[in-house]
Amino acid sequence: MKIRVATYNIHKGVSSLRSTPRVIALKKAIAEFHADVVFLQEVQGRHDRFHARYGKEELAHHHWPEEAQHEYFTGEAHHSAYGMNAVYDHGHHGNALLSAFPIENSHNHDISDHAYEQRGILHCVLETTAGPVHCYVVHLGLFESGRGRQTAALIDHVNTSSHGEPVIIAGDFNDWRNTLSDRLRNALGVVEVFDEITPRSPMGDMVRSWAGRQPRLAPARTFPAMLPWFRLDRIYVRGFKVDNAQVMHGPLWAKLSDHAPIVAELQLS
Repeated sequence: MKIRVATYNIHKGVSSLRSTPRVIALKKAIAEFHADVVFLQEVQGRHDRFHARYGKEELAHHHWPEEAQHEYFTGEAHHSAYGMNAVYDHGHHGNALLSAFPIENSHNHDISDHAYEQRGILHCVLETTAGPVHCYVVHLGLFESGRGRQTAALIDHVNTSSHGEPVIIAGDFNDWRNTLSDRLRNALGVVEVFDEITPRSPMGDMVRSWAGRQPRLAPARTFPAMLPWFRLDRIYVRGFKVDNAQVMHGPLWAKLSDHAPIVAELQLS
């Protein structure tokens, strides 16, 4: 069975420059992924300021839907789940999953490391024709020590909840120094999608092996979307073969969010 997946930090539905509403444009862009499963971060479940400022007819004109963003993005072909993380006076935001497969169940796990940065893991179990697939939507913190503790919580939760079944973990890891990938590989038996498709030098790998070092593996550059340099967004999988993976570059994506999305084609092993 083949599954096409995508991960995207949508910056709460506003552009990275001047905070212009982009929700309607984002829905069209997400449809361009042609993905069966979409992992979203910084999704606004409620935003009262726009609703207080504009009437019902004006909201559409200002590119802002009436319903929660994940419900608006879902459309007729998908199911959705939302995990509320950050709560404030005028609303809240968190992670979301859009799925062409039925979502058997979902649960949001609070992994906030301190009161000023609320984070969570949204765990959804998909009912596919090949059996259950466990999806974990992740958005880790900005501080390295906190990310380490959040990664430990992620590893513990995946090990206790996935029951050895196929796993997809995707989202914004904020791991710009790539210090977490080896922990995830060793503890969960996952691979990052670009591990599998990036050409490597056999001689270089041999030299590293002689030196007792792991092969050099690097995820894709996704931030900032206008000129991606930092490697923040990831898709880790277990139980899948990676057929293809790409970062969506270009002027369109630079206007929509500060992160560029990743799309990958997977095949159940």
